[in-house]
Amino acid sequence: MVLEVDVNKSIEALLKDEDTDGDKKITKDDNGDKRFELVLLNGKEVAIKSTYHISNLLQELALRKKAGDSVAILDIKRIEEAPSGRISRNIREVYWDDLTRTVDRKGLKRVLEDTKSSDTVTRRIYVSFKDTLAQNYFRALQREFSNFKMEVLPEDVTPEYVKSINDKPGILSLKIENGKGVPFVVPGGRFNEMYGWDSYFESIGLILDGRIDLARAMVDNFCYQIDHYGKILNANRTYYLTRTQPPFLSSFIRGVYEAMEVEDLEWLRYVTGVAIDEYETVWMVENKRMTPNGLNRYYAEGIGIPPETEEGHFDEILQEFADRYNESRDSFEKEGLTMHEFVEKYQSGEILDPLLDNYFLHDRSLRESGHDTSWRLEKVCADLNTVGLNALLYKYEKDLAFLIDKYFGGNFDHPNGKSYTPSYWEERAEERREMMNILMWDQEKGGYYDYNLATGSRTDFESATNYIPLWAGLASAEQAELMLNRLNETLVEHCGIASTSKESVEKYALNDIQRQWDYPNGWAPHQMMIWSGLQRYGYQEEAEELAYRWLWMITKNAVDYNGTIPEKYDVVECTHKVYAEYGNVGTEFDYITTSGFGWMNASYQLGLDIISDDLRIKLDALVPPEEAL
Repeated sequence: MVLEVDVNKSIEALLKDEDTDGDKKITKDDNGDKRFELVLLNGKEVAIKSTYHISNLLQELALRKKAGDSVAILDIKRIEEAPSGRISRNIREVYWDDLTRTVDRKGLKRVLEDTKSSDTVTRRIYVSFKDTLAQNYFRALQREFSNFKMEVLPEDVTPEYVKSINDKPGILSLKIENGKGVPFVVPGGRFNEMYGWDSYFESIGLILDGRIDLARAMVDNFCYQIDHYGKILNANRTYYLTRTQPPFLSSFIRGVYEAMEVEDLEWLRYVTGVAIDEYETVWMVENKRMTPNGLNRYYAEGIGIPPETEEGHFDEILQEFADRYNESRDSFEKEGLTMHEFVEKYQSGEILDPLLDNYFLHDRSLRESGHDTSWRLEKVCADLNTVGLNALLYKYEKDLAFLIDKYFGGNFDHPNGKSYTPSYWEERAEERREMMNILMWDQEKGGYYDYNLATGSRTDFESATNYIPLWAGLASAEQAELMLNRLNETLVEHCGIASTSKESVEKYALNDIQRQWDYPNGWAPHQMMIWSGLQRYGYQEEAEELAYRWLWMITKNAVDYNGTIPEKYDVVECTHKVYAEYGNVGTEFDYITTSGFGWMNASYQLGLDIISDDLRIKLDALVPPEEAL
């Protein structure tokens, strides 16, 4: 059945009847009667019933309005589309393209936008000292774009330099090929850059959706970052130049190459060489990210206060240090400094405070971990050999052994003059596994836990990252069984896996501030790694159960809230209404979401790929987990 309608009149009438709270969405929170009489051009009326179907109608009309259509012919099948099919189709056909960016003439205006920056006048792009092609390209564009300026980074980018341009932030150029920027996917919303670990998880969805070209392009941009900026960056903004993110490049390379229809051994040789560069120059430098016990930590360099944080984020801690500074002064001195005066003098270097420096070392390292923020890492991150990081590096080592053995005949000659064999990387991996079992494995609890270098002891913080060894294949079969039991006891909630346990937060929280990477919130990368980890060890049924819980929550919220797919969820209450720290990206839009959120989109596609056909039918019927499983 097709419906020929006047687009603008239909939208106006629909919102008037059903959008009772005026947010330009149709949700379960509206008080309309959930029945809308759609008037066709021929004068006939068609009844559209239920929040879901009426919101679908609004979305279809909005798409036609965006396309400039005054009259539209709508297919009733789209309005009555099964929820999981509609969400998956939109991700595949609409969201990935809407989240795709390029740093070039075509995409420059869009990537220059940065809501995290206080400088809203001049838009800057910073280009690598080594990339003369990009320098010439963007220098020419300065004449075409108003309030746009190109800057060339120094050959040696130091923390001092990065601090000096905090008030002049900008986007960092990425790879340009044949006069065009190599594309990448952004997370969405305020995160309008190419992010580190987000990109890997996005690639899982891209590959499932047949977008291997785009996933490969993102590997190329990562390699460009390592070649030109020395690391895969937290994201390609200037204030992230001293900060990397969790190491997924080897997994990224394998995922893309194994999905390619035609092998490209020269490409694989290049990217494998760059992956080795990252491993050796970013992760294995002594007294930085590698610690004396042979394991690794997050260790983000930098000076002063991270400039990208939301206003007021550090006020409590800065007030504490300002008070401490004032108390240390002689009593006959003038009245103490206000917090803002203290901050100004600290940022300028007039006040030296090693304890505050150390606090920000931990804070930047916490952000480098991708888990900004969590009570697990607060004030301690740079002192931790974390389970997650070391499991990722174990997989990195195993991946390099695999690639060299399968594709390079057991020997890889690197441009640095060294030759690498599979046994070299297997030995590195086994050494890491043995040390992790010594320092991190708790047989009584049945799990891995972060190791604190400062105290010389294991922590007991229950975190989803403790289960990354399953994804990496590091655990033995016996350990995996114990870990599954521990997971069910501590982190599995009604709608998925909580990022940390309630008990751990209650034990270690320093105040009542809700941290977004803690209970009760759940995040896509944790779900995806744990599902895949359970599958690796033969726990298919358990993986499907956890995937169903997550998918049901996403689907139910999308059905009830106009297609909303946000950055994160509360997996206890099964809601997208999460307000910790800066809120929930992906929930603010008019009429229709055209992007969802990067890794959330990917988790949906992966979850659908994991669950059985029977569970897919139950998902479309919105059968709750307690009844479906």
